[in-house]
Amino acid sequence: MSSAKLTRPELHLMEILWTRGACSVREIHEALPARRRPAFTTVQTMIYRLEAKKAVERVKRIGKANIFDAAVSRDDTHRRLLDELLEIFGGRTRMVMSHLIGSGRLTFADIKEAEQELRALARKDQKS
Repeated sequence: MSSAKLTRPELHLMEILWTRGACSVREIHEALPARRRPAFTTVQTMIYRLEAKKAVERVKRIGKANIFDAAVSRDDTHRRLLDELLEIFGGRTRMVMSHLIGSGRLTFADIKEAEQELRALARKDQKS
């Protein structure tokens, strides 16, 4: 997985690749919302930077168009972003959890799922 940090605009481009699969720069550009769409050359530069960061890879060439695909998974990227967020808080999760609960973004179903994951981890630790 790429260890380079991705910017918010780069994550938007990655989201397109994760959703649509392999695309040309033109297809990625056209998939962006029209009212806030950056110039084609800006998207092209960002894709080349993502390639340098090893987040995307060229998978083929059709005529003059390079076709790119995500080289990192959505889940791995999201996990890394969450780890970076927790680093900011010194690894303390309580403030983050309190905010999620207070803002209404953490639902009862999310809590139930977290409880199940914690139970699974506890069982795994007991077996080790």
